[in-house]
Amino acid sequence: MRLILFLILFVSTFMFAQDQQKPAQRDPYLKAPVNNNAPKQIRPEDKIKIIHADFVKKDPAKYDGNQYLEGNVKIENQGSILTADEVVLYSEENFAKAIGNTKLQNTDGSVITAGEMEYDGNTQKGVARKNVVLTDPKQTIRTDILYYDKLSNLAYFNTGGTISDGQNVMYTKSATYFLDTKMIDFVGNVKIDTPDYVIEGPNIKQNQNTKVAEFFGPTTITNRANPKNYIYTERGTYKMGSKESYLNKNSRIHYNDKILTGDDMYFNQLTGFGTATGNVTLDDPKEKRYVKGGYGEIFQKKDSSIITKNPYAVKILEKDSIYFAAEKIISYQKPDETDATKKKSFLRAFRKGRFYKSNAQGRADSIAFNETDGIMHMYTAPILWSGEKQVTGDKIEAYFNTATEDLDSLKVIGNAFAISKVDSLNLKDEFNQVKGKLMTVYYEKSEVKETKVIGNAQAISYADDFNEKTKENERIGITLTSCGIIDAIFESRVLQIVSCNIGATSDTYPMSKIEPARRKFQDFNWNTKDRIRKWQDILVDTPGYEEIKYEADTELYDAAKEAVEKEKAKEEAKKPKRVRK
Repeated sequence: MRLILFLILFVSTFMFAQDQQKPAQRDPYLKAPVNNNAPKQIRPEDKIKIIHADFVKKDPAKYDGNQYLEGNVKIENQGSILTADEVVLYSEENFAKAIGNTKLQNTDGSVITAGEMEYDGNTQKGVARKNVVLTDPKQTIRTDILYYDKLSNLAYFNTGGTISDGQNVMYTKSATYFLDTKMIDFVGNVKIDTPDYVIEGPNIKQNQNTKVAEFFGPTTITNRANPKNYIYTERGTYKMGSKESYLNKNSRIHYNDKILTGDDMYFNQLTGFGTATGNVTLDDPKEKRYVKGGYGEIFQKKDSSIITKNPYAVKILEKDSIYFAAEKIISYQKPDETDATKKKSFLRAFRKGRFYKSNAQGRADSIAFNETDGIMHMYTAPILWSGEKQVTGDKIEAYFNTATEDLDSLKVIGNAFAISKVDSLNLKDEFNQVKGKLMTVYYEKSEVKETKVIGNAQAISYADDFNEKTKENERIGITLTSCGIIDAIFESRVLQIVSCNIGATSDTYPMSKIEPARRKFQDFNWNTKDRIRKWQDILVDTPGYEEIKYEADTELYDAAKEAVEKEKAKEEAKKPKRVRK
């Protein structure tokens, strides 16, 4: 029976081959049909071979009179097996159209199923249509129309489709799949759904072996659990297994309501660790603060960051912003001790710390700023300027009013020393001074109002008196004060000692009776060279201003001293002179 069926198939095929076939109506992807007047010689091993069919038919009213196979059709070409309900075979063109439950089994293990297919045995290219599914060990592709090329070992679609690897689902308008390298090139509104993230962009290449995706064009990687945390880049690489991103163009990392940018960036979504190099900016819109530098690191889970390589930070305030700079700037947040639902923000500037505010400027080896409460700590050789006043000590704590943005008070711990220029409008070498172990300075409208000093308190103050006749202040002299506790008030240019308790001594000397050396404490350190006068001054270790040279006003003292010397000379002249005999 099998022999009879084979003979029928052979004779039918031979007889049908003698008829003139009409060319197949091909998809444009399969190129132009062969010229039947000059048929191309096809090698026997390249021809499409019929393995099985229940029926071989030919009907002038069907398929342009070309032969067709029906019932459990199976054909073979170059090792690939195509099965279908029905196949139209164009023998001279070595071309086949398969219809109904089509399935193409390729030698590389990939399988394509579809409602219908076209296949060219010469070029080994094909087109599958209607509910197309391509499966291989790495993923499953679903689309309406799939183009495949066995020689180039690739398949692509441009009518929209999905690719699934068991964990992730990719949606795209167009994609090319290279079956040998397992590389997929996505183009046009690409979306990749993973259990934890959603990736979207116009052009993504992904290697299904390495699970590495490359981005070309504006692309986002969004956290499903918290969509506010996402990555944006226009050129980058993403390791889907380890959740590591390497970002190289116009990139941003959004995390915990903050934004990190830089020329080249790295971020690990599992550990929350990220880095940025070149033109780094860490923006915190919620805190109205940003930090810039040459290199940065972020720790998402700790909600902290480090910026180095000439970093500086700007705390944006409505009236008067604060600027910080140092060799390293650290910012972090931690829960409020009184309310766990809230967080407090902190900023630290390490080594050569500087800050600028229009009404207060300072420098220290280290500066720690509690942004939420407006408390600044300055450690190791701190110096703070406010107007023409300077404060130094072992440690300085500055308290800012978060509502008015003004400096409210200072606390100076250890070797506290406050200096103020008597008259900022002249260059006279005249300074009010107060020092002690512990000092508290109170401000009013950005001006020093009151100073309290505890422990070995000392003061040097210039004393003036208002002349009712001339309507001008006249210098009385200089007051030297020493006691356990000093309470002083700054009124205009005058330092007025309100109280002096515990072992108090206070003496006022006329200008003619106090020598210049006693007009300043031995550790007097008025610093104009390193003073920060504009915010740009924080960008360097020191602005290196030329030291201001003040004019010493010793005219009265010198005159009095000269008079004394003359009196001494006169007395010496009256003494009898001894003559040797």
